[in-house]
Amino acid sequence: MKVKKYIANTMHDAMKTIRSELGNDAVILNSKEIETGGFLGFFTKKQTEVIAAIDPTINRRSVRKKEPVILEKTIQPSVQKTVAAETQNSLIKEINQLKELVQGLNANGNTVEKEYPEPFQTINNYLSSQGVTSTIRLKALKHLMKNWYEQTSSKHDQVDVNQELIAYFKNFLESMPMGGLGFDKKVINIVGPTGVGKTTTIAKLAAHCVLKKQKKVALITTDTYRIAAVEQLRTYAKILNIPLEVAYSIDDFKRAISQFEHYDLVLVDSAGRNFRNQLYVEELNKVIDFKENAETYLVLSLVSKYEDMKDIVHQFDLIPIKKVILTKKDETSTYGAMLNIPLELGKGIAYVTIGQNVPDDIVEASVSYILDCLFSR
Repeated sequence: MKVKKYIANTMHDAMKTIRSELGNDAVILNSKEIETGGFLGFFTKKQTEVIAAIDPTINRRSVRKKEPVILEKTIQPSVQKTVAAETQNSLIKEINQLKELVQGLNANGNTVEKEYPEPFQTINNYLSSQGVTSTIRLKALKHLMKNWYEQTSSKHDQVDVNQELIAYFKNFLESMPMGGLGFDKKVINIVGPTGVGKTTTIAKLAAHCVLKKQKKVALITTDTYRIAAVEQLRTYAKILNIPLEVAYSIDDFKRAISQFEHYDLVLVDSAGRNFRNQLYVEELNKVIDFKENAETYLVLSLVSKYEDMKDIVHQFDLIPIKKVILTKKDETSTYGAMLNIPLELGKGIAYVTIGQNVPDDIVEASVSYILDCLFSR
């Protein structure tokens, strides 16, 4: 008896193949649904495995029109042994193939342990070097590998995978609020930890709104902890010929807002403190009114570690943050936070500052700008 295993998409396809190869005298010994293909358990495809047999001694003329007979429950012991041996050999072969694959994935390079086959390892290494979180990298690479193994064309090179990666991130970023001030709120509160460049950022925003948007702008500062900060902002106010008020309490703040009633925009500078302490965030509510016709923007430095940025964002849960402003792009070459903050923390990016010059060194954030920062190299 001749025994052969067939794998097809459906039972119907398997029967057609069996009839064409073994004829109508063939019998079905066993059939089952299996999963084939894929990589490390991902992207498998369900197919049907059928074991068929033919006895060459049968007079085919007398049974030519008969369909293959299913004998799954009446297999002879000798046939069962043949099927079992063939199945065992197939399993051993598949196990050996898996061993080779795992050994290839775990082979150490010169500096980096292999985790993915090329070209995905190159992408993973680059995203990791940019500070993109492991969660975002894993989702992106899973998407890329799924597309890779589903493709039937020969479009399998690094350039194509890179383009698919950019398209993947673009799709997610386009659903996030990006871009600068919309001027639908009169009061813009600027908050953030010490040392991120809030005062300089406010000066850039004020200059941008006065010189390029022709808006009537006023400034309020609540940063009474640092005398230098007040004087710095006062200098910028004089250069731009716009008013500045210092608020020491919530009453001072409300009086200043009332005083600037006829202005288009009021930019509010807050004290830079250690915002790991939740008490400092609560103290902001004692000086600034975050509710009345206002939007709040959180300033973070790209020089900071992403874990620190994430802690700061969570500390500001008490305050509704509209978007994030990222500073000091010129002081780092690692821009992974531009992806992490929107995709992991759900915060859009309003502006990115690229130097100390006022008012030039500030860029309104966009999806194309973020992707260019990350992938133009």
